[in-house]
Amino acid sequence: MYQYIKGNIEEIGEDYIVIENNDIGYMINTSKTTIMQIGNNLQHRKIYTFLNVKEDGVSLYGFTTKDELDMFKLLQTVSKIGPKVAIGMLSIMIPSDIKLAIISEDSNKLSKAPGVGKKTASRIILELKDKIGDIESIIKSNSNEQIIVERSSISNEKEEVLDALVSLGYTRSEVYSAIAKIDTSNKSVEDIIKLVLKELGK
Repeated sequence: MYQYIKGNIEEIGEDYIVIENNDIGYMINTSKTTIMQIGNNLQHRKIYTFLNVKEDGVSLYGFTTKDELDMFKLLQTVSKIGPKVAIGMLSIMIPSDIKLAIISEDSNKLSKAPGVGKKTASRIILELKDKIGDIESIIKSNSNEQIIVERSSISNEKEEVLDALVSLGYTRSEVYSAIAKIDTSNKSVEDIIKLVLKELGK
């Protein structure tokens, strides 16, 4: 029904945003990755959406990139995977990282997402490994996605944290995923680094 919605972001919650278009505010469930990508750029945003219709209600989901939306829908083709688990996975990994974990059969990485145990991770690998393309295209996609994330508006503190942890050997996607899972408001660079390292050590 909705391919995307363009407008201004009026509210950002822990797992949702409200975007206004033609004087109507649309509440859209989303991932922490999308929330971080939005950052402080609240004006004239384009959110790719998915309308989830069930017997108990209608929910709208949306993301800043079509790749994230496509992965959200793909994950739900796996048996017993619903929107909540898909959102949880996309909150800690960008789509290409999920693809790399699947193609390399890395169930440990997938099972770090909330609601994903080892059995669920194995089922995701089994049901999706033939649907996600070859390793070369995934690596290229990974590079493009990280460029998109880096161009998003993140605070100077987060940029300092990113540079510091990348210099220690962590990948950018690992650091971004960890930052997306913690509350960084009113915290110093040192405090954020400690929280991120704690998250990365889980």
